[in-house]
Amino acid sequence: MKHLIIASTSTIHGSGYLEYILEELSELFKNAKTIVFVPYARPGGISHNDYTEIASKAFSKIGKKVVGLHTFENLKQAIENAEGIFTGGGNTFVLTSQLYKNNLIEPLKNALNNGTPYLGTSAGSNICGLTIKTTNDMPIIYPPSFNALGLVPFNINPHYLDPDTNSTHMGETRETRINEFHYHNTPPVVGLREGSWLLVNGETITLKGELSARIFEYNIQPYEVPTNADLSDLN
Repeated sequence: MKHLIIASTSTIHGSGYLEYILEELSELFKNAKTIVFVPYARPGGISHNDYTEIASKAFSKIGKKVVGLHTFENLKQAIENAEGIFTGGGNTFVLTSQLYKNNLIEPLKNALNNGTPYLGTSAGSNICGLTIKTTNDMPIIYPPSFNALGLVPFNINPHYLDPDTNSTHMGETRETRINEFHYHNTPPVVGLREGSWLLVNGETITLKGELSARIFEYNIQPYEVPTNADLSDLN
C-alpha cells in the first residue's frame, strides 16, 4: 500500500526548507527513524553532500536522521531496506538520468508500491507521474527514457503558475506548454501550485494544501479542483 506525499515545492515564500509541511511529514514518517535522501537532482549544481545536509537539518526538527543515498555502497539495497525515502527538487532530467544510470527505477518503484513512505518535492514529484514530459526544467542531460515511476496515473506539473494578466512577458504560459504536451500525448496533467501536495494512501489520491489545482485532460477544457478533492479516478 502506497504512502506518498507528492509536493509541488520544498519551500514556500517566507518559510524554511520543508517547514510548511513538517506536521504532515511527522505523520508520513512516523515509523521511520532514518530517511534515505536521493540528492541526484542537485539544484544549482549543489554537491550531494551539501544537499543532504539541507535535508538533514529540516528533518532533524521532527527527530529524523537523514542519510544520502550516494553514501551507500549498494544503492539498490539501500532503497530496498529504507524506512523512508525523500527525493528533493532540482533538475528532473539529471535526477531521472541518475536513477536509470544506477538501475534504481524498478527498485524505487517496487519499494514505494510496497509501502515504503515517500516524500517527493518538485523534481522528486515529477518522477512520481507516468513520464517527466511535463517538467519545467531544461533538458541539460538526456536520460535513457522519459518514463517515470508511474505511482499515480497521470503526469504532474509542479510549481504551476497562472497567467499574469499584468505581465509584459510575451512567452508561453504554463497552460500553453501543457496544451502542447496534449497535442502529442493523452495522459492527464495535474498543475500543482506552490504549497500544494498530493497525499497518496493506497490507491486514494487527495489534493492537500490551501490552493486549488488545475487539471488538464486530453480534449477537455482545463478546470479547477478544490483542496481535499479526490483525484483517484483521474487517468
